[in-house]
Amino acid sequence: MAAVRVLTYNVRSMRDDRAALGRVLRSAQADVVLIQEAPRFLRWRSLCAQLARLGGLVVISGGRPAAANLILSNLRVDVETTADVLFTKDPKLHQRGAAIAVLTVGGSRFAVAGTHLDLKPQPRLRHVEELHAAIERTVPARVPTIVGGDINDVPQTPVWRALCGPRRDAWELAGDGPGYTSSALQPQRRIDALFVDPAIRVSGIHTIRNSDVTVASDHLPVLASIEVP
Repeated sequence: MAAVRVLTYNVRSMRDDRAALGRVLRSAQADVVLIQEAPRFLRWRSLCAQLARLGGLVVISGGRPAAANLILSNLRVDVETTADVLFTKDPKLHQRGAAIAVLTVGGSRFAVAGTHLDLKPQPRLRHVEELHAAIERTVPARVPTIVGGDINDVPQTPVWRALCGPRRDAWELAGDGPGYTSSALQPQRRIDALFVDPAIRVSGIHTIRNSDVTVASDHLPVLASIEVP
């Protein structure tokens, strides 16, 4: 088993306090970070690189080609393959997608997929099925996968149940309390989550709450400690 720390975090395109954002990322000491709303317009590559430097991390994949989903990691992580995926787009709605990577830590092989689902229920549910299909295409069979991101929905909904079909809600396995993530100032909804393959053990999961978090973004980050076979 390899112990791995995975963080999912909507950073609101780095429009808030960047120094505080860097401190949040560094203090989490995560091995893998799934970012939503990464910079994707003017100078998006250099801004994603800046985000990684602020957190003491490196860019694995994502950014604009993955609809502003970005995967960062520390140097403990070895990268096998990556894939940037765009979902089908509805008129007048944002382009959605996912960043996927097959990784190795301490000899344990696993995959991660970061996504940010739509505000509208119908495309949100459709994109979950497209996410599952993309994982099947890009991740080798029997490699356990962790899905994380801004779901824009709450537990017990059709979208949440669809995400829990092949995987399990990490908060339900090891979380304490409601786990609300939105908004950072007054969290009242759990819309950011991690879903893990049944082969993966979740030893702990929590939202990060401190003074930096309230000025770094409008979401709370979710950090899970997992064990990968």
